Amino acid sequence: MAEKVSKQTTIKEKVSLEGVGLHTGQSVTITFKPAPENTGYVFKRIDLDGEPEVEADIAYVVNTQRGTNLEKNGVSIQTSEHVLAACVGLEIDNLIMELDASEPPIMDGSSKFFVEALEKAGIGELDAEREEYEVDEVICYHDDESGSEIIVMPAEEYQVTAMVDFGTKVLGTQNASINHLSEFKAEIANARTFSFLHELEALLDHGLIKGGDLNNAIVYVDKEIGEETMKKLRVAFDRKEMSVKPNGILDNLTLHYPNEAARHKLLDVLGDLALIGTRIKGKVIANKPGHYVNTQFAKKMAKIIKAAKRNNVPKINPDIKPLMDVNDIMNILPHRAPFLLVDKIYTCTDTCVIGMKNVTMNEPFFVGHFPGKPVMPGVLQVEAMAQTGGILALRSVPDPENYLTYFMKIDNVRFKRQVVPGDTLIFKLELLAPIRRGICQMQGYAYVNGKLATEAVLMAQIVKSK
Repeated sequence: MAEKVSKQTTIKEKVSLEGVGLHTGQSVTITFKPAPENTGYVFKRIDLDGEPEVEADIAYVVNTQRGTNLEKNGVSIQTSEHVLAACVGLEIDNLIMELDASEPPIMDGSSKFFVEALEKAGIGELDAEREEYEVDEVICYHDDESGSEIIVMPAEEYQVTAMVDFGTKVLGTQNASINHLSEFKAEIANARTFSFLHELEALLDHGLIKGGDLNNAIVYVDKEIGEETMKKLRVAFDRKEMSVKPNGILDNLTLHYPNEAARHKLLDVLGDLALIGTRIKGKVIANKPGHYVNTQFAKKMAKIIKAAKRNNVPKINPDIKPLMDVNDIMNILPHRAPFLLVDKIYTCTDTCVIGMKNVTMNEPFFVGHFPGKPVMPGVLQVEAMAQTGGILALRSVPDPENYLTYFMKIDNVRFKRQVVPGDTLIFKLELLAPIRRGICQMQGYAYVNGKLATEAVLMAQIVKSK
């Protein structure tokens, strides 16, 4: 049976929210609209001529001061992370987000209202399969200046842990985790943004947080407040009286959770890593995360994923029982030792097959093919690829044991690297067109050590043997 795959999603109908931008203070309406498969997340500035679009792509990050800010061709999107976190948390893959200003509304400083709006719009499946990058090794980014570090390691789900330590008594050390995105709505979405008093003063001095009030930003008081500072805060937030409560929070705002700061940092991580553009299957651990380190890690991941796509290397878990072992293969293919060159089949769908061969020193062809420095003959690599493709071709008939595949043509063969004893060859063959009149056209690849070794275009004919 084929591997289980999940489908891409979008919303079923449009939905809008109104508010103000946290830093700009501008009134803004954001309208979420359904998007076709493979669109991803796209911001659209409907207040500008031509309604230019800015894709939620790590390549467009221009600065991370108090938010993750994007710019494409001079068109800006500010503080993108909260709305993107809502999209990721609800496992929505494709979305158009129309804005009539540069910054989405801050709402209450969390993702809660975005989540509610998107759920109201309804979430539906599309035909295309969801793309996912399966992490198979530990990947790390460390920032020497801040001591912040983010790593990702193999896991069965997209999981995230955020650990924060700002070196202050009022906040202390906190952490938060989710083991599945389904936990986002209940555990993370309503965690609000926060700031320390010393940061707040600096932001006010620089004319920022014009849309801030005590309902959308938790303020941790990490210093003594003088009368001059208190006056400035009363003016900024249009309040007659302000105070610091025993838990060190400015005014009377009640925390949703004791570790709300860590939960919001986790929310930010999810939103910032959405800019990678590909869903991750792995566990992310973020120690002292911030928008800068988050986006630097996202850049590194995007580069790794791009290289993996370029190499197109299939992921095989040797601990999982294969779809077909050598005995199953011999029930379909007529080949036998020493000319059966496929050991296992891991995936076989209507359009793609993935197989494997362990190349050992005992292969009979090594006896005479460069015996002093054994190398697997390229023609046998192509033959092994063709045998794997034969499994895919014979899938189209109900009784494959009664059919044979004869290869009619091999084009565009390229040998990229040597295959030697001890290597494991991974084969991937994909149909280039539907099978018609028994004719099967396939693009074939053979990989070794995570690199492309051989590629070719194969054409075969399926013929009844009895």
